[in-house]
Amino acid sequence: MKGGNIINVSRRLSQVLSNSKELIFDDSSKIIIMSDCHRGVGGIGDDFTKNQYIFLVALRYYFNKNYTYIEIGDSDELWENKYLRPIIANNLNIFKLMAKFYKLNRLYMLYGNHDIVKRNKYLRQNVLNGYYDERKGKYIYLFPNINICEGLILRYSETNDKILLVHGHQGDFLNDTAWEVSRMLVRHIWRPLELIGVRNPTSASTSDNKKASIEHKLIDWTRKNQQMLIAGHTHRPMFPRVGEHLYFNDGSCTNYQYITGIEIVNGCIFLIKWGIKPKEDRTLFIDKETLDGPVKLKDYFNSYSLK
Repeated sequence: MKGGNIINVSRRLSQVLSNSKELIFDDSSKIIIMSDCHRGVGGIGDDFTKNQYIFLVALRYYFNKNYTYIEIGDSDELWENKYLRPIIANNLNIFKLMAKFYKLNRLYMLYGNHDIVKRNKYLRQNVLNGYYDERKGKYIYLFPNINICEGLILRYSETNDKILLVHGHQGDFLNDTAWEVSRMLVRHIWRPLELIGVRNPTSASTSDNKKASIEHKLIDWTRKNQQMLIAGHTHRPMFPRVGEHLYFNDGSCTNYQYITGIEIVNGCIFLIKWGIKPKEDRTLFIDKETLDGPVKLKDYFNSYSLK
């Protein structure tokens, strides 16, 4: 059974690789990759609430510094919540800022298991398209004609190598094939239990065994295919040493008072963290720090081209 699961994951990832569009970048490009925001409607069950201002500060920084912003799934919590409109309304300042990225062709969004319904054309055209501003008395566009895909390929023009971006749930039966059943269980059983402190043992974000199993399969695929992969899903950051393997993970935006992501700048890759820090005068501020890197992408690509 374990071997079958690995084959299934491998097949799914290879399928996404063959069907994904490409975004070409070079040494002048600046890219920030984040995932697993799980934006909700507020309240005690909303995991994003505690970090919404950290995320907003980070996103403003990346907009002002001319980064391309890529969200690789589980951006909005659409298992616990049935509708997207209230999520947009609760996080309108964030969505309006993301719309600025989109207007400048600097926003790409992938779907994960918790927001897989975004692949639905009706939802994209009628909800993500925009909203009516009652105060201004007019319709405000957000993401007209946006296409939200399962995967995206970053092609590095300096070497012609590819980086596959996916959420990372591919091949996981409960989160991929049977996602509708899992959504029902989360919405009606696990969410009420989690509100009183009971952890979901099948969740990739809370179960260490589940994380390890997923990581093993993704690492196995990168080694067999000599293909760099950046994913989310497990909420556990991953930044391998050169020559180790080619699986990276950007972490999540639901940690306690900090968020993580992966930057690609000047042909180098970084694992970064945004969080709250204290000053000597006892005031608090939000700042970025590098957790790992920078490492030249060419070093990773050369490490497997020589094998």
